[in-house]
Amino acid sequence: MRASRPARRLALRLAVPLAALGLVGSPALAAAPDRIVLAECRLKAPGGGNSVPARCGHLEVPENPAEPAGRRIALAVAVVSALDARSRLPPLFVVAGGPGQSAADFYAGYAQAFAPTARSRAIVLVDQRGTGGSNALACVFPDDFDVAAPPPEEIRALSAKCRAGLTGRPEYYTSSVAVRDLEAVRVALGYPRIALYGVSYGTRVVQHYVRRYGAHAAAVVLDGVMQPDRILGPETPLDAERALDLMFARCAATPTCDGAFPDLKARFRALLADLALHPKSVEVPDPSTGVGQKVVFDREQFAGAVRLLNYYSVTTALLPFFIDHAAKGNVAPMAAELLLLSAHLDEQLAYGMNAAVSCAEDVPGYGSADRARLAGTYLGTGQLDELAVLCEGWPKGVVDADLFTPLHARVPALLLSGEADPVTPPASAARAALGFSDAMHVVVPGQGHGQLGVGCAPYLVARFLLAGTTHGLDASCLATVTPDPFVLGPTGPAP
Repeated sequence: MRASRPARRLALRLAVPLAALGLVGSPALAAAPDRIVLAECRLKAPGGGNSVPARCGHLEVPENPAEPAGRRIALAVAVVSALDARSRLPPLFVVAGGPGQSAADFYAGYAQAFAPTARSRAIVLVDQRGTGGSNALACVFPDDFDVAAPPPEEIRALSAKCRAGLTGRPEYYTSSVAVRDLEAVRVALGYPRIALYGVSYGTRVVQHYVRRYGAHAAAVVLDGVMQPDRILGPETPLDAERALDLMFARCAATPTCDGAFPDLKARFRALLADLALHPKSVEVPDPSTGVGQKVVFDREQFAGAVRLLNYYSVTTALLPFFIDHAAKGNVAPMAAELLLLSAHLDEQLAYGMNAAVSCAEDVPGYGSADRARLAGTYLGTGQLDELAVLCEGWPKGVVDADLFTPLHARVPALLLSGEADPVTPPASAARAALGFSDAMHVVVPGQGHGQLGVGCAPYLVARFLLAGTTHGLDASCLATVTPDPFVLGPTGPAP
């Protein structure tokens, strides 16, 4: 079953500051830590494809850190050995995004991008509690694409159903508890120091790990960076507007795109106004079953689809074609792509864990949103309002009092941004870079969210980790990266 629109909008926020329930600070780990027994296994990317050999095991930890003798959960841990068996370099811990994505799933999908790093150091994958093999907090919702604008009571019912089906207490599935798990795995595996890579929401977890356990961090790579002193949500519509404007400007400056889709920005605004009054529906084949699926685009649904497609350069290249067709009354191309991307999200994200993090860490701060500014964006305040309703019944989660304070770290840091990232723009990484005494921030031209697989980025990351400093690091190879060319029709981009 595919997750509902409210659930998807929650997931697409990534992670959407309060002292909260539980302990604050970093309590010492047990004097005699458990060991992890590893056995040969293979990691498979979602959707199939090649698998990756690894050694897998589990580490049991308390669900509630304040009750070490209480209920325990098992963390899924995988270690991908370095190609150089003699290497003694600190391993790289990979922290996935979402929130709600399994680290093992993410790595399996990006193994080629990690290959230069894996030559000389082991890769350690800990499925964050509530994801993948670590007591996943999954929620299943009925298909409801035919519902254009779910009322608040429906969102509350979906939220209650989600909470009732969870396999754990969501208040203990937050970033503040996750960093304790990473440290427990480090200790159990016997590593004196580790390097860390975090993508998207994972950059929040990595930065908080550095805040708590920086003495054990050799270096960090932050990709699609959430600045540590800002909640995610109140600025998101503004960031999305900026990224979409970059797309419109690039299309207008590209003769083939401007010729095929003239006045695209003005037509997009007119289309939003029309959809607010006259929603459009279409039936397209479900990508999983082939069965016809009804999709209704009202203004809000269409805006959410545009934001999703504007995440990555490869899908941004489709947007002018989709907007042009929708303005002419044909929403089928965008609907088909939306179903495909949504199915991909459903396969990868644990929506219950996503809500556990967002409702504990970000949504409590939504009262600070400048609603007048947001109302002028194409996204408006709809997603913030839906999330606020969805989170009404969730328990207050464990959130360390300093989770949103600036960092002051001596750990070397490489920060990667896409120029056109609609959710973690370069300004966010620039702010985060101020928290590291040894930092390099690289902005990749024309790219969206997440840079690990772009151009020479895999080799840049490997060189940085090997050097253990940004001093003398040459990132000029990323300056020549160009965005995917715009798709002009069914046959693709211009020759």
